[in-house]
Amino acid sequence: MKKVISLSIMLAFVLMMKAQEKVYQPTWESLDSRPVPSWFGNAKFGIFIHWGLYSVPAWSPKGTYAEWYKHWADKKDLFGNGDFKGDEVYEYHKKMYGEKSYADFAAMFKALDYNPVQWAELFEKAGAKYVVLTTKHHDGYALWPSKEASRDFGRPWNSMDIGPGRDLVGEFTEAVRGKGLRVGLYYSMIEWDSPLCMRGRMDCYVKEHLFPQCKELVTNYKPDLLWSDGNGGYSEDTYKIKDFLAWLYSTTDVKDKVVVNDRWAKGMKHVHGDFFTSEYSTSDLDVEKPWEECRGIGFSFGLNRNEDIEDYSSPKGLVLTLTNIVARGGNLLLGIAPDANGKIPPVMQERLLQMGKWLAVNGEAIYDTHKWRESFQWSAGAREGLKKGKYYVSGDAILAQTVCPEKGQAVKEAFFTQSAKGDVYAILPVLKSGKFVLKNIQSTNNTRISMLGLNKTLLWKQKGKNIEVTIPVIEYGEAPCDYAWTLKLENVK
Repeated sequence: MKKVISLSIMLAFVLMMKAQEKVYQPTWESLDSRPVPSWFGNAKFGIFIHWGLYSVPAWSPKGTYAEWYKHWADKKDLFGNGDFKGDEVYEYHKKMYGEKSYADFAAMFKALDYNPVQWAELFEKAGAKYVVLTTKHHDGYALWPSKEASRDFGRPWNSMDIGPGRDLVGEFTEAVRGKGLRVGLYYSMIEWDSPLCMRGRMDCYVKEHLFPQCKELVTNYKPDLLWSDGNGGYSEDTYKIKDFLAWLYSTTDVKDKVVVNDRWAKGMKHVHGDFFTSEYSTSDLDVEKPWEECRGIGFSFGLNRNEDIEDYSSPKGLVLTLTNIVARGGNLLLGIAPDANGKIPPVMQERLLQMGKWLAVNGEAIYDTHKWRESFQWSAGAREGLKKGKYYVSGDAILAQTVCPEKGQAVKEAFFTQSAKGDVYAILPVLKSGKFVLKNIQSTNNTRISMLGLNKTLLWKQKGKNIEVTIPVIEYGEAPCDYAWTLKLENVK
């Protein structure tokens, strides 16, 4: 009898907990009420991987996206930083590949050097907390055994049926999870050449192609993040996004952890989604909602062999770009681009390792932090925004706001973040011995000020509304890190 009573109590408890589980309705009022899983806002730094058939030619004029190779060649049109005739990719393809079509790249996409465990080890050393892989870009080629991709294109069009002969997404998710990192999956809403993805057939495309693919990704790989893109100007009703998100948030195995971005349909950007996005921008989003800036190390997400070393962001530029974003409450999703065989270019590996070395010292000022009452401390002078090219902002644009300003221009002398327990961090782009003034900060009897990674006592004093910190002389080899240096302020008002 006692066992029966105990089982009855347990069953009642389980039923009560089930009843308390939130079921979201396919309305924005309901969907937007869902709390955003906290892991995303705390992560701050992620890796974005563009890898697919466009990695075979890996070519586009400087300042343009190489992953758009097919579109540039077909349409004889280009946009990006620079002035173009428009037919550059078309002419390159004709000279390089002759009569071969873009579809012929599928057999050339071998992934012979693809070692996802080595990838994951690199991302862990880089200090990333999540990694997003392009499972399918706008060309429709799927990096997993999607039967819809091959069926609807009428040819082998996924990584199991042609090319590598492997489930690239499956191997990726297993390796990344093995290092304790969060798994993100990118999915393009449109497909340039799909016989279904066109006006007049979108209902069929969504029902028979898009929904099955998205649900398969969620069910089989259980992502922590879904990163949609390329909505083609179609509405949320066309894509039935609210129905999909209600299913995702209410009934799936990932309902309590998954986050989605704001690019699923026309009109959603910076309106709906768990986090908002910007791209190769001035990183000037100023919202209370979680947000993320994405950019490549160069000016392309996909590998562009046409880029030279000066087209890649410097390590200092990347560290300060990350800091500039985090000080505003955002995340940086930094793009890398393996070649067609799955090899990450050494210069990209180096940049990631350089960031990881900096984060190993200064990570407590980045991870699990939020905006302080001030994001920056400016010097005197004109406060200009980050300058961009015709379309995109360089990863080194932040240097003009910090270490090499134009005449009369102010610089950001410090970036501020705050931990959950209230510690304030001032990240300095320049390290000089002598007096450094932190403006409008009030100390208490319990205030302590130190530099992360430096085994030296810092002297400081309150001077009116400011705190004056004496940065000691730091001998060669004593500096805790390169690129930027963090003052930790404990127990300030």
